[in-house]
Amino acid sequence: MQTRKIPVTVVTGFLGSGKTTLMRHILSHAQGKRLAVIVNEFGELGIDGEILKGCGIGCDDEAGSADRNLYELANGCLCCTVQEEFYPVMEQLVERRDSIDHVLIETSGLALPKPLVQAFNWPSIRNAFTVDAVVTVVDGPAAASGQFAANPVAVDAQRKADPNLDHESPLHELFEDQLSSADLVIVNKTDLMDDDALQKVVALVRPEIPPEVKIVPAHMGQLDAHTLLGLESASEETIHLRHDHHGSPDDAGHADHHHDEFDSVVVHGRVESREQAIAALHALVEHHTIYRVKGFAALPGAAMRLVVQGVGRRFDSYFDRRWNVNELNELKDAKTESRFVLIGEDLDRDTLQRAFDAALASAPVQA
Repeated sequence: MQTRKIPVTVVTGFLGSGKTTLMRHILSHAQGKRLAVIVNEFGELGIDGEILKGCGIGCDDEAGSADRNLYELANGCLCCTVQEEFYPVMEQLVERRDSIDHVLIETSGLALPKPLVQAFNWPSIRNAFTVDAVVTVVDGPAAASGQFAANPVAVDAQRKADPNLDHESPLHELFEDQLSSADLVIVNKTDLMDDDALQKVVALVRPEIPPEVKIVPAHMGQLDAHTLLGLESASEETIHLRHDHHGSPDDAGHADHHHDEFDSVVVHGRVESREQAIAALHALVEHHTIYRVKGFAALPGAAMRLVVQGVGRRFDSYFDRRWNVNELNELKDAKTESRFVLIGEDLDRDTLQRAFDAALASAPVQA
């Protein structure tokens, strides 16, 4: 019987920061470590979990398998669902502790890490697990452009003048709370930044984190696993000392963190090409408050699934794996072959579906 505590790495960060890419990199370079993965998402489609399942490294077991090592929690942020889903999953992992070296938890881009880390003080979890580290991933170009505050300089000046000020921007509050819980901060997508932009982000991040927390630059989440695992922070023991805007969880494990500020809707349609899909989604972003786009497209004649992801007005896409027969039949039965999750504010499903239909009709099939 194994008596050591199993280390847990919590990967957090705002929508589109590159958490899933980081997770794929860790899993692809596990070097024999036996990893259990918990994926939490905000939205109606299991996009992040599906992307990880397509990585081809043994995490694509059937959902009903008792021995699967990928758990998707899709009913909101982890700190909201710990009683319903997180706790039973951790109990299952306790039963399998002899076959697990490390646990990775990817939180929703809208999740607050502090209540999750505090949950590791529950007696039945505390005896089996310890939070090795909270790793916060920052979208470098987005932070440099001021995406998390309308005017970061003005907000910072106001905060210095009044430390009790509660920012009006839910994005900025969420950004700060994710940073305040960090044991390691990764500034991602540095290939899209120059040195001045990187230093601007470091200057933005540094006041929000303890002085001992390191800031590490990365491209596509490609960091040596030793940089991310084995930090031995025991974060659950000190997380109560970290500042946050949204308070501590109540007795039921739920914190008031105003996730009703954000909406998630799904749009669908027949897409003829990569260029058409991105042009249509770009049109939606231009006219609606959409922070994040994730989805899959089935292109005519393409045997592989096209993953499309967007952050603000920046999009990227790639083919990740072959469609299986059941998936294609399901899409055809629904008379649609592509589905995309849109996450933002004040989003109306019917309005966005009509806009997506119109954008697809007007977008060029080829660039």
